[in-house]
Amino acid sequence: MNAGSAGANVVLVHGGFVDGSGWQAVYDLLKPDGHRVSIVQNPTLSLEGDVAATRWVIDAQDGPVVLVGHSYGGAVITEAGTHEKVAALVYIAAFAPDRGESVNTLIADPPPGAPVPPILPPRDGFLLLDKERFPASFAGDLPIEQATFMADSQVPWGVGALSGSITEPAWRSKPSWYLVAADDRMIPPPAQRAMSERAGSTTVESPGSHAIYLSQPGAVAALIHKAAAAVTA
Repeated sequence: MNAGSAGANVVLVHGGFVDGSGWQAVYDLLKPDGHRVSIVQNPTLSLEGDVAATRWVIDAQDGPVVLVGHSYGGAVITEAGTHEKVAALVYIAAFAPDRGESVNTLIADPPPGAPVPPILPPRDGFLLLDKERFPASFAGDLPIEQATFMADSQVPWGVGALSGSITEPAWRSKPSWYLVAADDRMIPPPAQRAMSERAGSTTVESPGSHAIYLSQPGAVAALIHKAAAAVTA
């Protein structure tokens, strides 16, 4: 363990269609190194509500926080990360919107040839991914049984969450790190690279699907370690 990263407060924020239990493998790698790890359970009804849930967890931390977001969780940490306790942001195959942007604006014009997430038409204000196409799109490097379970246990994602826009992006005032999932078929890797470059993030890249936090927990935990070491040394 890097002595500088000992005892860091790490707050993990999940994205759309899933819940916080997906962080367990990353959690299991961080805890033995002395990190205090908390996991936000986003309602995923609105960006405002998810930011409030995240800030509620941050409020409970004793000392500086490394705030980590996957996918839509990147939008959440971008807005919630202005909290005075947040010392670093870590984006895991995540959206990193700028002021006035939302997930909707970031996905509005996919580049030619880019994979298109199999999002079904909204029903009663919620979105789901096509179950048959979920494994290949979201979790292509996980065992098919696990990916199928994820497809069948999806959390409906509120349409309002995608339209929530950023008021003050935390990455403009806080240091950030970014893990690009090189085989992502939900957020195209070129888009991830562009967002991480715009944010001035320290960027690493690893083979992995959009579910890289499940398939490559070691790569995710290693980047969180780096961020923790940088801000707690």
